[in-house]
Formats: sequence, C-alpha cells, structure tokens
Amino acid sequence: MKRLIFILTLFSTFLAFSAEKHAITFDDLFGMKRVSDPQLSPDGKWAAFVVTEYDIEENKGNSDIWLVSLRGRTPRKLTNSAEADKGPVWSPDSKKIAFTSSRSGESQIWVIPVDGGEAKPLTALSTGARDPIWSPDGKWIAFTSDVYPDLKNDEENKIRDEEKENSKVKAKVIDRLLFRHWNRWTDEKRSHLFIIPAKGGGARDLTPGDYDTPPLSLGSGHDYVFSPDSKEICYVKNTDPMVAISTNNDLFIQSVEVGESKRITISQANDNYPRYSPDSRYIAYRGMKRPGFEADRYRLILYDRKTGKQKSLTEDFDYTIRDFVWSPNSRWLYFTVPDRGFYSVCRIAVKGGKVSKLITRSYNRDLQVTPDGKTFLFLHQAVNHPFDLYTSRSDGKKVKQLTDMNGEMLTQLEMNPLDEFWFIGAGRDSVHGLMLKPPFFDPKEKYPLVYLIHGGPQGAWEDEFHYRWNAQMFASPGYVVAMVNFHASPGYGQAFTDAVSGDWGGSPYIDLMKGLDYITTHYDFIDTTRLAAAGASYGGYMINWIAGHSYRFRCLISHDGVYDLTSKYGATEELWFPEWEFRGTPWTNPEMYRKWSPSTYAANFKTPMLVIHGQNDFRVPVTQGFQCFTALQRQGVQAKLLYFPDEDHFVSKPQNARLWWQTVHGWLAEWLK
Repeated sequence: MKRLIFILTLFSTFLAFSAEKHAITFDDLFGMKRVSDPQLSPDGKWAAFVVTEYDIEENKGNSDIWLVSLRGRTPRKLTNSAEADKGPVWSPDSKKIAFTSSRSGESQIWVIPVDGGEAKPLTALSTGARDPIWSPDGKWIAFTSDVYPDLKNDEENKIRDEEKENSKVKAKVIDRLLFRHWNRWTDEKRSHLFIIPAKGGGARDLTPGDYDTPPLSLGSGHDYVFSPDSKEICYVKNTDPMVAISTNNDLFIQSVEVGESKRITISQANDNYPRYSPDSRYIAYRGMKRPGFEADRYRLILYDRKTGKQKSLTEDFDYTIRDFVWSPNSRWLYFTVPDRGFYSVCRIAVKGGKVSKLITRSYNRDLQVTPDGKTFLFLHQAVNHPFDLYTSRSDGKKVKQLTDMNGEMLTQLEMNPLDEFWFIGAGRDSVHGLMLKPPFFDPKEKYPLVYLIHGGPQGAWEDEFHYRWNAQMFASPGYVVAMVNFHASPGYGQAFTDAVSGDWGGSPYIDLMKGLDYITTHYDFIDTTRLAAAGASYGGYMINWIAGHSYRFRCLISHDGVYDLTSKYGATEELWFPEWEFRGTPWTNPEMYRKWSPSTYAANFKTPMLVIHGQNDFRVPVTQGFQCFTALQRQGVQAKLLYFPDEDHFVSKPQNARLWWQTVHGWLAEWLK
C-alpha cells in the first residue's frame, strides 16, 4: 500500500510538473543562449566559448566570451561588452585570450587576461581586423582584414574609404566575376592575412596581391595556421583568374619572417583546413577530387613536410570529413562526419587503416582533445536541446555534459525527441526520414502534417536545434513535422549525394512523394486531408517544383526558392554551382535548365503558396521570389508575398524573424486548422 501511495504521489508530481510546461514560442526561441566556438586552453584546464543572446526589442544580438573549467564548475562570463566579442584564441601559456570585438566601432583584435583585468586593443586598422590565431611561441598573432589590393598601407586604405564615403557618385565600374558574394559586394577589396607582434606594434601584410586569403568561398573557417615552431604559416587561397567558376582552393606555406609563398597542393578541386601535426612532420588537410563540385566528398589527406608526398587516409571511408584534430602524440587524427542524420566522432591512425567510430547516433561538432590525449571537448545538440559543451574520454566513452546554458528554460518547454523511419525511395534505395511529434502528443488524436524540405540540395535534416528552421517551432501549434533526407543528402554515401546533380526535380521529388506515401499509410495519427509543405533555398525550389507537379498539399511555403534556372544563373554569384548541377551554362545546355525549372510548369500552379524572399539575397536573387509570386497571382492562385528589404538568404534580425514566424504560423493555420 505504501508503495502504491508513493507511485501515485510521484505520478501526481509529474502531472503537476508537466502541466507547467508549454510549447515553445518565439520568445523562448530567441531567449535562448546560443553556444558556439569552444576553444580548449593549451594547459587543458579550461574552455573558452561564445554565447550569443538576442534582445528582441533592441532588434539585435550580442556575443560575449565565457569560460568554464573542464572540472565542471559553473561557467563565468569573461567579456561583457555592449558590442560583439567572438573568436576567442588562447595564448600558449593559457593566461590570455585574443578575440575579435566591435566594441570600438570597427572590428578589431583585443586581448584580455583570463584571471581578471580589462581587455586592451591590439589592432587599430581602418579596415578592421578579425579572426586571430596565436603563434605557438607566443610572439605573433595572425588575423585577416579586407583591404584594397593596389594600395600599400593602412593610411592609403583609410583615404580611399573616406573618399568613397564622401563622394556623391556611388556608381561601380566592374570588370570581372565574381563581384558580389552571398550578401555583400566584393568587387574592390580582398581579404589578406596579416601578422602583428603579440605585444603590439605594426601589422604586416603576408599575402599582398589581388587574391583573397582565406578564399572568398568554400573555405573551412580554419584556413590559416602557424607551424609548431612558429616560423611558418600555412594558409588557403584561390589564385584562378575567375573565382566565380572555380573551386580550386589550395594550400600555401610561407615564412613568417621573409620569403615567397609556396603552393603545396596542386589539385584543381577544393583543399582547405590545414593543421600541422604536433611533431611537425605533417600537415593534415581536407581535400576533394572533382573540380567544380562543391559537394564532393572531403578526404582527410596528409602532406609530408619532409618528402612533399601526399596520402589520403580516408579514401575508402565513404563519409565526408568535417572538423578534425590531431592527437597530442601525432599518431591519430580525430574527426567528425555527417552520419545518417547525426554527426559521429571518428578516429584513424596516421599510418592508415580502418576508421573507428567512437561516438555515434548523436550530433557532435567542433571536436578538440586535451594535451594529455585523454579527453575530448565538443559541442553537442539535439532537436530538443540547443548546443552545450560536452566532454568524453578519447575513446568516446563516458560522455558528460559540461555546460547547461539553457537548463532552466528547457525544463519549462514541452519538446519531443526525433523519431526515425526508413522507406524505399527512388532507384529502390533506402531513404531516411525524421519525424517530430507535437507537444503534448496524444496518439489517439489526428494531427495535420508539415513536411519540411531541406536546402542545399546537398544538405540534410539532422538531430539539431536549428535557430532558423526550428522543427519544434513548426510542431508547436499542434502539427506533426516530417523531414526526409532525399537523394542529395550527405551522410549516406557519396553516390547518394551525387544523385541529385542533373536530376533536381527527379529522384529527390520521387523520394519526397514516396516518403509522404509511407508516412500517411503507417502513422494513424496523421490527418491525411491536412498536409502542408515548406522549404528554403533548394527546399524552396522543391516547393515551387511541387506546385507544378502535385496537388497533395493544402498549402505551400517557399522561402528564397529557385523559380527560373536561366534567369537565376545570370544573377547569382557562384557560377560553378549551376554549371556542375546542370551540366553547363544556359547557352550550352538550355534544355536541362528548362527541364528542371519550376517556371516551365507554372501553368499547373493551383496550390495556395506563401512566398518569402530577402532583397540582399545574392545567392538566390530576390527576383526569383517575385517571378514565382507573379505567376501565382496572375493565374488567380491564392498567394502571399513576405518581402524583407533588409535581409539576405537568411532572416536574422529578431523582429523580422518574429514576423516570419507569425506569418508562417498564420498561413499554416489558415489552411490546416
């Protein structure tokens, strides 16, 4: 009897606790602390990391640097500026941190002691400074700055910037591709690599000339590094005459003191992410094989500094390498790979051999290892838990959570984990799907379905807490959310990824329709009469494609979606992408551009659609959205356009994001409720 009373008491407590929970709201989403960029101290005792918080009313975010002991103590905020502090890097003695900050107006490099004291500026360039790294001997800090390649010094850069600012003529004379990228114009300045004494002094340009270092596109975010003896820097740049059609990023080495640069990779495909082995023998890097293909498989490659020979360690491992790190004894390389909806932690010996998976079936990134080689530090997230820092043994065992930056808020939210399903898709291949049930799910009820379609197309849905296309936010009004990793998605073998090229509306569309068939026949809680689909970028393309090929959905949502491939080609920036995907240009292969353009099938449009686009989207220019909306309206299809004059491919400003969610939720409710 006492046992029964105890169980009933526990159950009552659980019900009371559950009743206090609520479905996630926009304020919850933007009220979370966003954790990124963990950096392990050289002594292995501390981790620095960045926390970004948003003020909705102020309509902006702010980042600060935090510290946490690997022993698990409460994290503490190291910087507390009203402007963004980010990109922390440790001094070799673990006593100071250099970082990028805009607290003085222009982005500059600052240094702060970790045991107390004020941050002090290290650079004062008129062109700004960002992304510092510290040399192992502590004497130098390298960073990048965008400068005019034809000018000699910072004073000349300052004068030209002032002249442009004060001129009443804002016209541009452009004589090459590419002249703009993602959301900014790139026709005049180049990113150059600089070094400056860590004690302060004048900065020196290591990479003068009309090239970007690191490269403008397809870099890794970790594309320059000092050698262990601090005498050399390895960096990445692209020296092809037209970078708009080139993925030819290469590795170069250069003396810190003096000397010409030396190219050490000769592949015409993308090479990046150089990392010296602790014993100085090798430079490890990521390399692709096929020029012009940005979604080729990254191999982990060793460059032998003694012999100049190169060797692929993961040639027979059919996964693409993401981030990696050396073991302190230089015998192993640890790395992460996308792996069937997760990010696995793996290991391979420098001598070669079989890859071992150490941590699987979870999403883990930004891997680092302590100096004794015994402990991993990494970021971990799930669909119902945003990024936090975690540790494990270097064999992948004893995974522990180190930070809990949103713990109190998460206890108040009702968020389900992902469910998985598999079905037979195009070409009789097995295709993977993910499902998220709504909060307070009751299997006896019937729920509308929101079918999310990922971008890329060589992207994937994963067990992640996405801050833009957040699955919990789509589920929160009471919808089941389904996501299919169709042919194109990484993590299922390179052949599966390759399948989309030249077949944009083919196998992915078949997968999505067969996936929908599977969902609606295998899950009794789906109301098959209330279906919606939404996607962005390539996902928006597929929404536009679906509009011309299927009437299974009550409504559609196309965010920054491709509508007409020919007109997009002439207005986008990275031309290698369409030229690979559609086997040429619109004038060398016009039939393929026409065949796979949603605009070709616009006469079939009948399904109500919400079209969303940003003015500063240079990847999928805003006219793509305008054309789609015009085609819908002209044919009398119910359609709405949400236009952002101050956003790009993403919607990042808090109040714009709030309007985005209000409009999306309102559109879904109009057709699904």
